[in-house]
Amino acid sequence: MESRRSFIKKSALGITGLALGGRGMSAKSYKNIIGSNNKIRVGVLGFSDRFKNSLGKAFLKYAEEMNFELYTVCDIWNRRRDEGQAWYKAQMGDGIRTARNTEELWSQKPDAVIISTADFQHALHTAEAVRAGCDVYCEKPFAETMDDANFALRAARETNKVVQIGSQRRSGTNYHAAHDYIKSGKFGKIIAVEMTWNVNQPGRWRLPQLTKEIREQDTDWKRFLMNRPYEPWDPRKYLEYRLFWPYSSGIPGQWMAHQIDTVHWFSGLEYPRSVVANGGIYMWNDGRTNYDTITAVFDYGTNKEKEAGNGFQVIYSSRQNNSSGGTKEWYFSNGGKLDLDTNIVNNDGGLTERHATSMGMEPFLLDTFELPKIKVESGADTGSDPLTNAHMKNWMDCVRDNNVKTNAPVEAGYSHSIADIMVTAALRTGQRAVFDEKTKQVIAGGKVFKY
Repeated sequence: MESRRSFIKKSALGITGLALGGRGMSAKSYKNIIGSNNKIRVGVLGFSDRFKNSLGKAFLKYAEEMNFELYTVCDIWNRRRDEGQAWYKAQMGDGIRTARNTEELWSQKPDAVIISTADFQHALHTAEAVRAGCDVYCEKPFAETMDDANFALRAARETNKVVQIGSQRRSGTNYHAAHDYIKSGKFGKIIAVEMTWNVNQPGRWRLPQLTKEIREQDTDWKRFLMNRPYEPWDPRKYLEYRLFWPYSSGIPGQWMAHQIDTVHWFSGLEYPRSVVANGGIYMWNDGRTNYDTITAVFDYGTNKEKEAGNGFQVIYSSRQNNSSGGTKEWYFSNGGKLDLDTNIVNNDGGLTERHATSMGMEPFLLDTFELPKIKVESGADTGSDPLTNAHMKNWMDCVRDNNVKTNAPVEAGYSHSIADIMVTAALRTGQRAVFDEKTKQVIAGGKVFKY
């Protein structure tokens, strides 16, 4: 029988290409692909700090060898358009088109877009983009309401465009190795998951200087609101939207979406059976409406009704007022623990011989080994992290090959959105939240959760 150690070595070899950001194809390989000489023109929808500091640099790293071009920058705030032009000139020594809104963007006919707009806009902008004939790289969270998620999922499926959701863990060699190990059966049944994401950053998601400088006449407030209820101009909600519902769920959409996505990926389950949650604004009472501390408990399983031995529990906690504990992703089986922070698998908590024998059972203790880590490429100091590089490269590979099977397809975004919205519903109603498969809506306290 193949040992766990042997398995993980083979798994590491099998996913080596991911360390290079996708399929590990060289520039020469692209020349052999039909249509590789056709330049792919990519638009930026939302010139955010995330794009400037990470996504854009990852894209430019591969653009020349893969014959991609950053074609236009679209933002409804004139300052961001100017900053986009200046950033591109600093990177490439050349100018770039701009668009004031999505109508102008689609009229410029890009082949693909990278979406890094406000959280609540992602799904609707994805739907617009695929309907306009574009392939899409969309930052997470995919959606903050089920209406938006359902609308965008339908558009993506009907158009069959390439969609990559910005869940970068799906392009990490350690995560692929963990997925393969769990799926092999050698880990045993998942019986529990614990996840945290703790920071102590008073300025997190705050932009006090910019909120003083922005003027309503320099942007388009009504376009910003999209399908959210109208309210008068508020520079904080425009720039610090992550602090305010219904423009963002805050912690669930920003941090939990990354981590809960691995639960769906590793388990093969699309959404939780139920969620209960609690939290509050315990420290940063700065006018925000999204909580600075939350704890959510998920019940996962294959059937709607609980049965003995069916399913597992996920405990998720996050706080913004003390960073002790940092981030963690711990998976437990009856034989031990898989730690995606240290990338170590061991027999911690496993069933020992003493306790197994007393019950007429066999002991179950996992071998200890280290998961392969994603490696920084030689000369890859792009300012973006290796996971983002890998994820962007995978998307570009799929756009070039017209292959809709990205590492994080639209269905992955839909699933993390269900979990995100269930937590938000539980937090805001104080009720247990479930997902109704027939209506495709989240229910809390017997009512469909909207805003």
